[in-house]
Amino acid sequence: MNTKNLLAIPILLLLCSYGLSQDKKVDYNHVEAKVKLNRQFGKNRLYHDGWIDFNKNGVMDCYENSNADIEDRIADLISKMTIEEKTCQMVTLYGYRRVLKDDLPTPEWKNSLWKDGVGAIDEHLNSFKNWGLPLTTESYVWPASTHAWALNTVQEWFVEQTRLGIPVDFTDEGIRGVEAFKATNFPTQLGMGSTWDTELVKKEGRITGREARLLGYTNVYAPILDVGRDQRWGRYEEIYGEDPYLVAEMGVAMASGMQQDWQVAATGKHYCIYSANKGAREGMARVDPQISIHEVENIHMYPWREVIGRANLQGVMSSYNDYDGEPIQGSHYWLYDRLRTDFGFRGYVVSDSDAVEYLFNKHHVAQDMKEAVYQSVMAGLNVRCTFRSPDSFVLPLRELVKEGRIPMSVIDERVADVLRVKFLTGLFDKPYQTDYAAADREVNGEENNRVSLRASLESLVLLKNDGTLPLDPKSLKRIAVIGPNADETSFVHTHYGPLATEAVSVLQGIRDLAASIQNGPEIIYAQGSKLVDDNWPESEIFGYEPSDEDIRMASEAVEAAEKSDIAIIVAGGGQRTCGENKSRSSIDLPPCQDYLLRQVHKTGKPMVVVLICGRPLSINWADRNANAILCGWYPGSHGGTAIAKTLFGEYNPGGKLTVTFPRTVGQIPFNFPYKPNSQVDGYGGLGPDGKASRVGGGALYDFGHGLSYTTFEYSDIRISSKYLNRDDSLEVSFDIKNTGRMAGDEVAQLYLHDQTSSITVYEKMLRGFRRVHLEPGETKTVKMTLEPKAFEMLDRNLRRIIEPGYFDIYIGSSSTNLKLGATVVQLDPENPEKYRKETGNKGLELPVELKKGEEASIETNIDVPFGKLSFYWRADSDCDFIVEITEGGGQFFKIYQGHCSSGQMQRITSGTRKASEIRIRLLNGHGAITAIDCEAIK
Repeated sequence: MNTKNLLAIPILLLLCSYGLSQDKKVDYNHVEAKVKLNRQFGKNRLYHDGWIDFNKNGVMDCYENSNADIEDRIADLISKMTIEEKTCQMVTLYGYRRVLKDDLPTPEWKNSLWKDGVGAIDEHLNSFKNWGLPLTTESYVWPASTHAWALNTVQEWFVEQTRLGIPVDFTDEGIRGVEAFKATNFPTQLGMGSTWDTELVKKEGRITGREARLLGYTNVYAPILDVGRDQRWGRYEEIYGEDPYLVAEMGVAMASGMQQDWQVAATGKHYCIYSANKGAREGMARVDPQISIHEVENIHMYPWREVIGRANLQGVMSSYNDYDGEPIQGSHYWLYDRLRTDFGFRGYVVSDSDAVEYLFNKHHVAQDMKEAVYQSVMAGLNVRCTFRSPDSFVLPLRELVKEGRIPMSVIDERVADVLRVKFLTGLFDKPYQTDYAAADREVNGEENNRVSLRASLESLVLLKNDGTLPLDPKSLKRIAVIGPNADETSFVHTHYGPLATEAVSVLQGIRDLAASIQNGPEIIYAQGSKLVDDNWPESEIFGYEPSDEDIRMASEAVEAAEKSDIAIIVAGGGQRTCGENKSRSSIDLPPCQDYLLRQVHKTGKPMVVVLICGRPLSINWADRNANAILCGWYPGSHGGTAIAKTLFGEYNPGGKLTVTFPRTVGQIPFNFPYKPNSQVDGYGGLGPDGKASRVGGGALYDFGHGLSYTTFEYSDIRISSKYLNRDDSLEVSFDIKNTGRMAGDEVAQLYLHDQTSSITVYEKMLRGFRRVHLEPGETKTVKMTLEPKAFEMLDRNLRRIIEPGYFDIYIGSSSTNLKLGATVVQLDPENPEKYRKETGNKGLELPVELKKGEEASIETNIDVPFGKLSFYWRADSDCDFIVEITEGGGQFFKIYQGHCSSGQMQRITSGTRKASEIRIRLLNGHGAITAIDCEAIK
């Protein structure tokens, strides 16, 4: 085994990934069909009415019978397979220009390893050669019908030229739409998460799966179920968000849409604990997550459990990393006990690229490739996938079987999982995709692109607005569009999605919209700065001095702004600053972009910042000085159109953040959900006489944050029951009214707070959300259901339990902007009356809900000085109140007046004062008292 060659390939790939050019623009519109689609598939003697004679023996075997039970078909086929055929089903062959040298079958294939079949061919003819290289355009990549014809030709070879005729699983990437030369292009997953629209994500999944199958692919590597926890991480652009519940809901929607009618199998990635690497280091590291087992289970494993259980996910990609010294790729616990026994997974596990090889050349838990193969297969791996010849896996695997180290029963079990997916997706019944008209009509078709534009619109998040937006084009004579991302579309075509789909830049979108308006504004463009300066990223550490070129470019931008009524600066990141292998040591804007913003701001013209980015950025200066900030993430091929419509008020932004924006990288880790009091500010007071030692103010933008051009009013929360048994579901409903003058979307969010628990749990957990469209003045009732599992926690022994006690339910427009609240009780089955708590002989039951003018009275012991009185407000409380006491005779006098917002503890010290009754009265607003503590209370 040549270890040097094994090490060279990942290094080469890494170097290629850094060779991407932000400014490279290639016109691929010349690609045309190469073949006439008059060749028929499935017409010779093997193909019969209702079945295919895959093994060419003239009779219908069980595995060829479409009416037979799938498990019986699998068992029959395995009984007929040789060790050579079985082991070939456990490997992927990377497609044309990756490993496979041929676009179509050649006579030499009869002498290759795959003469006995192959589990999957990955990324075949999708036009991607490698990071930083031009796309392949000369070989059957487009139009869609030509691509399908070519994959049919390859499939035909496996069906007709191998002994058992086992079809190949054509796999491909698909997190922004299927990774083809052209296909419907969606925003990045972070953008899709920001829509908070599961129905839309399901549509994206259906379109992705449908277009993949029309192109000939049968298995798509999506969705990504990693939960983001470190904003420095390069792959933040690929996650749905940092909350496990939201990631799970989006993942269920995407996988369900993809696997609709078994058009394709969905393969989730990256399993597991992949997104929590130490210090967000990436590249070839990707090891050593520094998190507790409770964090693993509550945050990182939750989406896998939900998506496998609810969407019947058929594929899992095993990740590179270890956990607590045990590499996932070689772990029977993670790949088998948890995945199959615990979660009930029935599909097949495919390795992430070189995950098997990393067992010996990175993790060093195997002495060579053969030992790595042994550990992987025994752990639960079904298919090895990487950018090298399949021989490097299959040959040592066969040796291990011959030596008796890997039992044939293990091989049969692993192969059965692969075949099950092939049967489910219909490969043994209809191995060819011959609806060429549908392929050309639907792939990147008009109807699908309408959904893509909707996704681009819904993904936008308005972070700040002082009223400057929406722009009134009739009142503006000239608009300056400035910035390194203004005339850029390369972020649309990053790896793992469509590669050459036509895209609209922000500049083009604004120009097109302005041109459609009679006497519309003139648009002036100046790039203003490069994406990064010549010394980036060292300039972030050692200081930045603008070069002559930087000064010249910024001066051009200033000149454009001075000539205009307003400046729109399109800043952020791109393929140079974010993506796989692109973790950062800072999350600020690159210094040259910050310099640009400051120079334009000096003109005194109104300034709108549009962020095109793949991760949260610490845009503190922009937040203080820009008039408005719109976050577009990587908004897909229609991003420029969507942003222009939003800036000019043709669309009202309704997206919300699914990630936290820290003020500085020094606050990381800084995420939702979080433990109680784990994100509080330090002391106040700046300068030498102050007490502050770190930046206060919490997050720059909190989880769930997002503004609108209209306003919404929440009211009238209703719950189906105040008291719950462990098996009870809870219905929660409330009203939302659009109180503004413009139609818009509001994302209502439901959070659950456990008042007291046996171990420390998260302060709040997202447990429901709904995106609601409202016309001006319209009111809608929103209903959400909390199933019993919503109240579950992992105890100290990692058992899933529901503890009795009080749970607060919050409805809000973000994790910190809570509008409504209610409290329910999980009853103790051994003592149902334990939590029906009352305070005082007047029967004050807690929590007590109060509105303006209402009061709560508590009878006290007149003989006991109450000294200190403490009472706790629920987090949705927002009120002015007074505290009054009486010593008898009905005469009350005020001892305290205060304000409560967002949940606080109030503590009043009264020394030796005595009273027979305490009264808390609301002057305005609303509030809920959840607990009262006073020695004098009866």
